[in-house]
Amino acid sequence: MMDIHEEETIRQNVSLSKDALLQIENAFRRLYEGGVSQPPVIHVNIPEHNGEADIKTAYIPGFDTFAIKVSAGFFDNPKKGLPSLGGLMLAMDSETGTPRALLQDNGYLTDVRTALAGAVASDQLAVKEISSVGVIGTGVQARLQVEALKLVRSFHEVHVYGRTAENVKKYQKEMEEKHGLTVRLAESPEEVVRGNDLVVTTTPAKEPLIKPEWLHDGLHITAMGSDAEQKQELDPAIFSKADVIVGDVTSQVFSIGELQHAKNIIKEDDVTELGKILSGDATGRTKDQQVTVADLTGTGVQDTAIANYALERIQA
Repeated sequence: MMDIHEEETIRQNVSLSKDALLQIENAFRRLYEGGVSQPPVIHVNIPEHNGEADIKTAYIPGFDTFAIKVSAGFFDNPKKGLPSLGGLMLAMDSETGTPRALLQDNGYLTDVRTALAGAVASDQLAVKEISSVGVIGTGVQARLQVEALKLVRSFHEVHVYGRTAENVKKYQKEMEEKHGLTVRLAESPEEVVRGNDLVVTTTPAKEPLIKPEWLHDGLHITAMGSDAEQKQELDPAIFSKADVIVGDVTSQVFSIGELQHAKNIIKEDDVTELGKILSGDATGRTKDQQVTVADLTGTGVQDTAIANYALERIQA
């Protein structure tokens, strides 16, 4: 028999917490240390409906199950009264290969593990003392990345830029009411970058939103919007000016991440995998003056880690 867990049950048991953060840290560490089986991402484009779908999976030795995750992004859905993002996870028994559980999370677990990965990267790369966070985008990740960052940094203000005034106002209201933050509305991405030491980009953009001339000492950028070919949030020249460049999976960031656009500027040896830093075999930020960039594309190990964590919490 296969257990079926619906979104409400999953939400009741899994949240953005220190415990969940440790699960994602460990997943990156295990990926770097070896023994993990993680195939390349399968990406499906549905251009006539402004949609896409990704399939990600990974086996981590010692875990009871491995997850096969399908996530979908259909970016015209809000016009139809539907969420842009969705998906589910299938947890397969690591010993027998039989389906153990269907997690009908509608993309919630992906949202959680993505936000936690951003917090893990920022914890290693951003300066310790910040008063505000800059966010480009107004969707789910624009909210959850900020919430997850509160696990690793103390701040009281958010500067946000979005293309649609209505969405920006809604974001401001929700974040101020839920988290007690002061949310200031930026007139441009440049204002966000120049005014903050920690900036997160959370859009499905296909053209650069951040330019190299806006960079300043002490800046950290977490770019998590590019997870497919043709997506792009950063001007490639940014990488030539960065002191530290980090990716979740080196081969993946050069194929579907921001670095796909910077192959003639940056080599794979110039990129440090996040798991290497977490394992102590590399350093992140070493000086407050450095400019650092994290290119996060999303990995199967994150999905397997969060799926196992969800099942443990539900069963407990």
